[in-house]
Amino acid sequence: MTSTEPSAAPADAPDAVAQVARVPLRSLERRAVLLLLFMALLVGAAVLYLMWVRGAFEETQTLYLSADDSEGVVVGMDMSFSGFPIGRVSRIELADQGTVRIHVDVPVKSARWLRTSSVFTLEKGLVGAARLRAFSGILDDPPLPPGAERIVLRGDVSAEIPKMVADARDVLLNLNRLTGEESALYATLGEVQRFTQRLNSSQGGLMAAVTGNEADARRVSELLGQTTQLVRRLDAVAQRVDSVVQRADRQVLGQDGLMTDAQVAVRQLGALLQELRQSMVKVDAVLTEVQGVAANAREASTDLGALRADVESSLRKVDALITELNRKWPFAPRQQEVRLP
Repeated sequence: MTSTEPSAAPADAPDAVAQVARVPLRSLERRAVLLLLFMALLVGAAVLYLMWVRGAFEETQTLYLSADDSEGVVVGMDMSFSGFPIGRVSRIELADQGTVRIHVDVPVKSARWLRTSSVFTLEKGLVGAARLRAFSGILDDPPLPPGAERIVLRGDVSAEIPKMVADARDVLLNLNRLTGEESALYATLGEVQRFTQRLNSSQGGLMAAVTGNEADARRVSELLGQTTQLVRRLDAVAQRVDSVVQRADRQVLGQDGLMTDAQVAVRQLGALLQELRQSMVKVDAVLTEVQGVAANAREASTDLGALRADVESSLRKVDALITELNRKWPFAPRQQEVRLP
C-alpha cells in the first residue's frame, strides 16, 4: 500500500497546476475585454462630445457664397461676425459659370445676425490665413432666407503691392521731373533766390527788388513822396473846408444867425400882412357904404382919407420890413415889388 501511493501523486500534479493556471488567465481576459469596451465607450463619448462642440447636432441652414477665386478658402474654416464664428465652410465647388461656390452652414440660432443687406468679404493679409467675414450694417432689415446666394468681396493685400509699387515709382518720376534743372519749379526757385538777393542788397532795397532796377525804384520813391505831399495838402484843404462849414453853420443856423433873424422878420411880415388884410376889409366896407349911401359922400370922403392914411402907413411898414429882409437875408433877390389891389 505504501509503495503504490507515492507513484500516483506525480501523475496528478500537472493537471492540478493546469487548473490553477487557467483561473488567472480567464480573469485577465475578462478584465482586458472590459478595458477594451471602456476604451471604446470613452472614444465614442469623446467623438460625440467633439461633434456636439463642433455643432454637428445643431439645426443649420445653408448659405451659398460666390467668389472669383478659392485661394485661401478651406473646408472647415469659420465665417465670423463681429469677431465671433457664426458659420462654417462645409463644401467648395466650381460652378457652371466658372466661379467658385462656397457652401457655408450657419446655425439657426446664429442666422439672426445675417440680413438681406449683409456684405460678405474674404480678406487675405500678408501674414496668416484668409478670413471670411460677414457685415450687417442695418439689423432692422429682413433676415437672410435659407439657401440664399451672395457674392463675396475679396480684399487681398498682396495683390495691391504691385500697384502700390507702380504708383510709388510714378510719384518718384514726377518728383524727379519737378526737381530737375529744366523744370518750372527749379526756374521758380532761381527767380526767388535772385529776388532775395536783390532784396538783401543795399541798392534800392525792396523797391529795387520789386521793380527790377534802381532807376525804377527811385522813380517809385519820388512818386510816393509826391503822393504823400498831395495827401497832406488835401488834408489841409479838408480842414479849411471844415472850418468854413462850421463858421457858415454858426452864421446861418446859430443862435444869432441869419435864420433866426429871418424867422423874426417873417413873423413881423405876417403881423403886417394881417394888419393890411384888416385895412383892406375896412376899405371894402367903406366902398360898400359909399356905393349904398350917396348922400353921405362928404363924410365918406373924410373916412376914405383916414383909411388911406392907415393903408399908406401899413405899406411903409411893409416896405421897411422888406428892406430889412433884403439886408439880412443874403439869398433873397435885390429888388422886390409889392403890388396893392
